[in-house]
Formats: sequence, structure tokens, C-alpha cells
Amino acid sequence: MKSFLKKLLSGVKESEVSLAHREILRNLENLNVVTLHKNRYYQNNGFVIGRLDISSNQTGYIKTYDEKIKKDIIVESRDLNGAHIGDIVVAKLMKGKKLKAKVSMILKAKIKTSVVYTKSFGGTILGVNIATMLSSQLKASQKSLKELPLGTLLKIDNITNEIVDVIGNINDPSCDMDISLALYNKHKDFPDICQTQALSWGNKVDKNFYQDRVDLTHLPFCTIDPIDAKDFDDAIYFDKINNQIYIAIADVSHYVEPYTPIDKEAKERGFSIYFPHIAIPMLPRSLSENICSLKPNEDRLAYCFKITLDENLNAKKEELFEAIINSKRRYNYDEVDEILESKKAKESEISSWLLPLFEVTKKLKENRLKNGFDFRSKDLRMILDDNFALKSTPFENETPSHSLIEDCMLLANKAAAKRIKKGIFRNHGVADIKKIHKLLDDLSIFGLNFSYESDLVKLIAKIQAKSSEMGIREEVDKLIIKAQKRAEYSHECYGHFGLGFKEYSHFTSPIRRYTDLILHRLLKANANNDHKKFNYLLLNIEDTCLALNELEREADKVAFDFMDRKFARWAKDKIGEVFKCYISSNDKICVAKLDDEIKGARIYINNYSCDLLQKVMVKITEVDIASTKIIGKVVEKLNV
Repeated sequence: MKSFLKKLLSGVKESEVSLAHREILRNLENLNVVTLHKNRYYQNNGFVIGRLDISSNQTGYIKTYDEKIKKDIIVESRDLNGAHIGDIVVAKLMKGKKLKAKVSMILKAKIKTSVVYTKSFGGTILGVNIATMLSSQLKASQKSLKELPLGTLLKIDNITNEIVDVIGNINDPSCDMDISLALYNKHKDFPDICQTQALSWGNKVDKNFYQDRVDLTHLPFCTIDPIDAKDFDDAIYFDKINNQIYIAIADVSHYVEPYTPIDKEAKERGFSIYFPHIAIPMLPRSLSENICSLKPNEDRLAYCFKITLDENLNAKKEELFEAIINSKRRYNYDEVDEILESKKAKESEISSWLLPLFEVTKKLKENRLKNGFDFRSKDLRMILDDNFALKSTPFENETPSHSLIEDCMLLANKAAAKRIKKGIFRNHGVADIKKIHKLLDDLSIFGLNFSYESDLVKLIAKIQAKSSEMGIREEVDKLIIKAQKRAEYSHECYGHFGLGFKEYSHFTSPIRRYTDLILHRLLKANANNDHKKFNYLLLNIEDTCLALNELEREADKVAFDFMDRKFARWAKDKIGEVFKCYISSNDKICVAKLDDEIKGARIYINNYSCDLLQKVMVKITEVDIASTKIIGKVVEKLNV
């Protein structure tokens, strides 16, 4: 939608308006927002279209799609016309010195529902919005509201203001996942029609029905995943004699056809969402954890790359075909690390090819890092007890087994991107010069004095080398990552700066990413020279990519909200106690990251300024579970 609305500023041909955009166009015509002139639609003067933000005092700000308008346009609370944070709106400009407007219409609601909890204000029960912390009257009698325990969580329809669901209670830690999902209008359960369609595929694959596929069931493939993984997207095998790496990916596109109920639901979800204790899958579990999943000792349909490497480990041949495999072993990362560390092939022919493959992937990584980056970052894991309370927060380090799998997947992702000129790509832009200069200023605090260089790859490599010598590589890498742009999906290929690849896409996780499913469909149509289907699959691909970028950010926000809520519950019992932290942000407000026995929680420090990464002792002074805010006070600077 965004790309279509932006095009209206320069004109859209009447013949090029898709079915999906015709209804929007009719609404805009009725409001006199657009005009048809010489078979092109143009946005009229006096109107703006963009995304709405709302401050804590209920003043709105529109970030317009018109790049000529640099400042946000103010919308007074009385002129919001029922619009909420994140909505795409059309607004009429008002006369005056300041850029002000009145919302005429909500073109697309960001979130259809809100989450509130009940609170008593002078004996009157109101709903406090968890996202904005603003209170409002509820569409229910005070008598019925007073029968509910205070803190009751309610889901509210943003259009009608009706109560549509009772989620639980703000004081119950078992409700945290439901709060996080409801805040972004995500759902745990699938419609019955999706479940029925998914179950219709059964539990077994009979390879006799797939004579046209390449039969690889004799090859000793294996999967390597976290110990608690439930779905297995990818399996690998290395033919060490012919120097050929097989990367077999679950053939989800065979089971999920475009525009079917499952496909519609998967597209709306976009991505699986991962909580510490459970995953909310993009596909029904009978697909994601069963017939699509590359389970050990089960025949499964796969979309497979066979990549032949030359003596310099360059890909001299990249074959892609539909196959049937039978994974002979399900490894977890720790088991593979044990094999790689001991350098002993154990028990099976699988481990005998894992060792030479590891040597190959080490060299592949060395070659890759000549143009790309390697960041030493740790993933924080959150472990909960049986009562859904925070138990521990260990860091998960990248190990040799992670690296082995990563470089195999990168080979497949890169090979897939080469096969299409238009479709869906994973792009990562070059960092902004302003951010690089700010990075250099921040690094000078640690005695890392570097001047700006136009070759950012070499500059960052120098910074990393020096920070490694000083023993502060991880801390510096955090700052470098912060200075980078976010990787995004696009219908055109712009390259991946961080990886150093000219072409890159996502091919290897169709069970949990809709982007990969789209790519599989495009590659199959391309392989069959089915230009009609290929172009059909590309319909509205630009808008689809923009929507998936938004869904990816939302999936991250849901997971982060859950973790922040768990941190807040833990901190509520620790008010007055002092903990080790480091300063993680000091741009607008000072934020300290907990770095004690429990790690990762953000603590907001009011009226305080400090260098980045400075070690400090912080006393927790205030906690609000609803907003997940933890407030603290620095009581000591540490010289470490």
C-alpha cells in the first residue's frame, strides 16, 4: 500500500491500478483526495497521506509519504477522528502558520485491537491502555466492571470500542504471552479450515507417488538444530570425494499453494514467533512440526541445492531440484561441537563427513570475511520456571557447529538469489555516513581513534582488529552493529553489505518465514519456464515485501515485549536492591543494561549522562509491569 500511495504524488496510470488498490482509490476519490487527469491519478494539494504516531498527551504526528515535507504534521487530539498509533491515514491540511491537519480517513489500521487493564480512579473503573498508558472509559456498565478483579486484561476493538475478549489479569505471569500477542494482534490458534487442510496431508510421504523427484533417500543427510527445536527446515550432506555440498530445505511450497486458506493465514502471520518456552508457528503444527519437517528416519519432500566447489572453494556448479530425502540423524549443536572438538568420527558415516565439511566451511568463512563482517555477539536466552517466572538468562555463544550450518545456508541463499532478477531479496544497505561518524566519536572514548574512510569494510576490519587486541571486541561490535542499517526484504536486489554479497535472499527457512516460501514458488516457476505463473506470483510483490518487513519487526517486538515483561516482574521484587550494569544508550535518555547474575534487562536512568558501555552499579527504584518500565538510579561508577 505504501508504494502505491507514494506513487500518487507523481501519478499512477489508471490501467496500472491493481484490484487490491481500486477500493482505496475509490475512497480517496470520494474524499476528493485524488484527481484523474489524462488517464493518471494524482494526489490533490491540501491533503497528506502517511503513518500516524501519537504522543503521551494524545497529540498526533503524521510522517507523510511526501518526501518534500520534512517535518511531521501535527494532529490535535480532537482531530484524530478515531485513528490510533501506527495507522496509515489521509488528512486534510489546515490553514495556519504551523503544519497541522485533520484526519479524514483511516486507510489502514495498524492494530485493530488494543489491550487495557482495569484500574479504579476515585471509585470509577477505567481501562488503562498498555501501549500508551492512557486511561479511558470502557463500553460496559460500571456495575459489570466492578464485578471483575482490578487489573483484568481486556481486548478492545479500536473501531467500535467494544470489549472483544478477556485475556486474564495483569498480576498473573502466565498471561504475559497473551498480552504480548494481543498488543500486536497476533494469534496462537489457526482457523479450523487451515487445520483441516493441513491434516489432510497425513503423516507419511510415500516416495512411490513422486517418481519425478530426485531420490536422495540413500544419502546420509542430517539436521543440526538447537536442542529444543520442534521443526526442522534444513538438512545437509557433504560428498567429500566430489566436493559437493547438499543443502536440502523443507518443500513447504508443495503443501501450501498460493491463495489457499493456509497460505492466506501464513501471509498474514509472516513469521513464526519464538518465546522462551514455546513457538507460535507461521504454519499449522501438523505441517511445521510434522509432514514438512525434515524429521529423522522419515522420507520427506525437499527443495535441494547441490553445490559443487572447485579447489579454491568457489561454486563452479549450483544445481537446484525437487527431491526426496531421509535424514539419518537429528543432531543438536552441542553434539556436533563435541565431534568437531574431539576431531573424531563417531558411530556413523555422518560424522565422517562432518569433519571435512567443517574444514571447508572454515575456509568459506575466511573468504567471505574479505568483503563482509564477523560480529562477536551473544544471543540472550531466557529460562522460565514452572510458574512462568524468570529463572535465568544465559548467553548462547556462537560455536563451531553454528558456523558450519550458517555457511552452508549462506551458500544456498546466495545461489538462490542469483537465479532471479526480480522477486524477493534480502538486502542490507551501506551504513549512513552520519552514523559512521557518530560511531567513530563513540569509539574515541575507548582510545580507538580512527578517521573516516570511504572503504567501510576495511575501516571496520581495522576497528575490530584493534578492539580485539584491547580485549573489548564484543563491546565494540555492539556499537558497530548499532551503526548499521537494518536488513530488509525488497522485490529488487541491492546486495548485502554486512555479508559482502552482491546477491542475497532467504531460501532456507520456509517453515518459519513467508519470504522463503515466496522464493521457492518463484524458483520453481522459473525452473519450469512458466513465465505466466512467475509473473502471477509477482503481483503486488513490492507491497508484499513492505508488509513482510513490517511483520518481521512486529514478530521481534512481540518477543521483546514478552522478555521485557518478565524482566519487569523479576525487578518488581528487587526494588531497592543494587545490580551491576553497563550503559547501553545515552542518546535521548540514559539506559543501563543489567549485567549481573540476571542479564539483559533495560533500566531507565532519569537525569543522568554517562559514556557508552561504562560499568555502573544501579539501584532499582520503580517498576511498572504494565508498561514493562524499570526505573533505576546510578549509585556508583565502576573502574573495570
